Amino acid sequence: MATARGKSAGAKRTAKIPQLDWAEARPAPVVLISGPEGFIADRASQAIRDALRTAHADLEVHDVDAAAYTAGELFTIASPSLFAEPRLIRVDAVERCSDAFLEDAKRYVAAPAEDTTLVLRHASGQRGKALLDLVRGGAGSGVEIPCAEVKKDQDRLAFAQAEFRRLGAQASPGALRMLVAAYSGGIGELAGACAQLVSDAGPRISEEQVTRATEGRVETNGFKVADAATAGRAADALVLLRQALSTGTDPIPLLAAVNMKVRAMARVYGAGGANGALAKELGMAPWQVERAQREVRGWREEDLARTIDLAAETEWRLKGGSRDPEYALEKYLLVVASRGRRR
Repeated sequence: MATARGKSAGAKRTAKIPQLDWAEARPAPVVLISGPEGFIADRASQAIRDALRTAHADLEVHDVDAAAYTAGELFTIASPSLFAEPRLIRVDAVERCSDAFLEDAKRYVAAPAEDTTLVLRHASGQRGKALLDLVRGGAGSGVEIPCAEVKKDQDRLAFAQAEFRRLGAQASPGALRMLVAAYSGGIGELAGACAQLVSDAGPRISEEQVTRATEGRVETNGFKVADAATAGRAADALVLLRQALSTGTDPIPLLAAVNMKVRAMARVYGAGGANGALAKELGMAPWQVERAQREVRGWREEDLARTIDLAAETEWRLKGGSRDPEYALEKYLLVVASRGRRR
């Protein structure tokens, strides 16, 4: 999974406890959910709660805000009750914790309460690092679930693919690509789109179904433009671009769609070997390798390098470096369509 690859270097250096993918989340005396991806962190926390409730119908759940914590609160919640019900204590905002929480939590993880699961949510930053180091060093016999931000194209594709698999469905490669392009914001929105598609269209998702479901979303048009440009159809690319711009489409996601394909071509350029092995080496899906290899045919290395440089320049122009960003994007499209041989 994408998130498993996104574990921070600092966590890997210091951790002596199991590092779990969010899909493997399970209860433990102490569970550290670290990283900025809030949607995945919420999924992991929910999975832990569901597992505990399945095992213990009488589970007590307590939510604590570490930023507003007062001294002794953690020990009061964790102290045994008359009927000794199991407890889940979920602590949010550890990265903004009070001094009182930091001191109490360090004491608690040294000797966790029986039949209690403490979930610590730490999004980012140095605040609370001493506590994190204790947990990662083995105090509390805990586990860590790193939740790195899912923002790379390949990671978002992998996330969407995993969502469909979790829902008992399968999407074609083209449908996946279109869906990820259409929902380029938070992955919570992308997950919701996957669920809605399966509900509406069933377990087999095609490009046509994604087109209907995402009609009117800006980024989907971007891949139509990109497909025409990388196929060498300059006139079609310009027509599609002008149609998209005339309906209010922002140039930035259009450029992002083209750049995604140009980057893929650059990665496979000159690479040899079977598609499966190459895909594994490059961190791409086999169909992505095959398509990029097909699209990069006829390109020269120096032209591809120049096009990548122009991509960065075009992005700068679209973000305020030019009074006519649309012209800059048209110029870039013509370069891509001519395989980098015209500027």
